[in-house]
Amino acid sequence: MLNEDGSIPRIGQVVRIMQGREAGQYAVVLRLIDNRYVLLADGEKRKYDRPKKKNLYHIEAMDYISPEVQNSLLETGRVTNGKLRFAITKFMNEVTDLKKGDQHDG
Repeated sequence: MLNEDGSIPRIGQVVRIMQGREAGQYAVVLRLIDNRYVLLADGEKRKYDRPKKKNLYHIEAMDYISPEVQNSLLETGRVTNGKLRFAITKFMNEVTDLKKGDQHDG
């Protein structure tokens, strides 16, 4: 899915995968290939050096951009898997902090 305003996800943005084997999982945008595809990785199952090419219509951009990942990619052109995992963990924590009602151990 494109963002509500039709914009393309940004580098370092957390997205939820909506289609395919990894549906329901979160990943971070590493690179925009064109106005239809992005490269995603989560640093765990999907490492930086083997990113997943995903159609924009098959992901949902979350309202969260990791400054650590974004800066690393913009400055050095790469990012560690640890930073990707950190970004998703931090995002998950912020989201679960917002809705404390449905805590569950994952």
